[in-house]
Amino acid sequence: MAMKSGMGKWVAGLLSITALSAQASSGEGRQAIESKGRRIRTQHSEISQVAKAAMPAVVSITTREESQSGSESSSSEEPHKGLGSGFIIHPDGYILTCSHVIEGSTEITVTMLDEVGRSREYKAEVVGQDTQIDAALLKINAGHKLPVLKLGSSKSVDVADWVVVIGNPFGLTHSVSVGVVSFKGRADVTPSGRTGFFDFIQTDASINPGNSGGPMLDVNGDVVAVSNAVNVAGQGIGFAVPIDMVKEVLPQLYAKGTVKRAWIGLSVQDLTPEDAGKVGASSMDGVLVSDVVGGSPAARAGLQPGDIILSIGRSRVERAHNLRWRVANAGIGNHVEFRVSRRGKPLRVKVRLEELPLGGDVSEGIAQAKAPAPTKARPSVSKP
Repeated sequence: MAMKSGMGKWVAGLLSITALSAQASSGEGRQAIESKGRRIRTQHSEISQVAKAAMPAVVSITTREESQSGSESSSSEEPHKGLGSGFIIHPDGYILTCSHVIEGSTEITVTMLDEVGRSREYKAEVVGQDTQIDAALLKINAGHKLPVLKLGSSKSVDVADWVVVIGNPFGLTHSVSVGVVSFKGRADVTPSGRTGFFDFIQTDASINPGNSGGPMLDVNGDVVAVSNAVNVAGQGIGFAVPIDMVKEVLPQLYAKGTVKRAWIGLSVQDLTPEDAGKVGASSMDGVLVSDVVGGSPAARAGLQPGDIILSIGRSRVERAHNLRWRVANAGIGNHVEFRVSRRGKPLRVKVRLEELPLGGDVSEGIAQAKAPAPTKARPSVSKP
């Protein structure tokens, strides 16, 4: 009996310890769940505040296009109207949007909300546009200072970071969608088959027809990109132009109405293992020169097909489309120095930048970015 009694006390003690352990574990679990819940509620609250604060500076854009005959549509025809979005970047009424939103329009109307939520309409004029990155600067005269959105940097967001998209999808003004950055540096899509400088931020935040030109915001409420295109064959696949690219051309859009870019007469492509073996490269660093235009600045400087460009100035070169963008915006008349590998030997080549020849295509001869032949068809995307 004594033995049984001792065993009973031992078992009772073990059960008590187990119960206390389970209780502590359960308490820790509840605390973790509650803590996670608080974080989620805080994030949602922050995102909500970002959207509310940005709303007054986001506008809807309605365009009217001239008929194909060159005259205003007759009374028997409905005028062709376009829808888009934009956002105010200066209190004097300067608005950023996409170039394709206003393309071909004869009349542009901007609608925004006043301080009490009423819609106000203004006629807008085009200050400047750049079709190669699909950006346009508009101006309205409101007669008073307007709320603005701060232009941040696309470098402030990374893959899986939260973003907020605001726009005018299908005419539903000031619609908000939330998602994450799905990919950065998406250069393998061509919206509507156009040529240009493509380095998109991909997101699963909803982007639809009418969203183009609207802001993509980070959790601080800063603009990190401009909504631009959507994959028509899928859901949750939208694209936006990094705001850093837009900021580079804004001074020219404001001052000149257009953007002039440099030209060196050079075609480059991303380096593949096969190419590296052919040209004797010891690593996969840099981009491969695939063609040099005769008589061009690149040819006069001595660059040759098969050269591997490792850097421009003090900055390393990793992708062909990045080099193309940096050369085009380095300043006409300036000199740039390339660090080059030619059959394994290091070289430094200095090239004087010239203006893109009249009628020249941006996809030809600047520092043409030719991607390796894709294994799958490129996504079909359209500009909403």
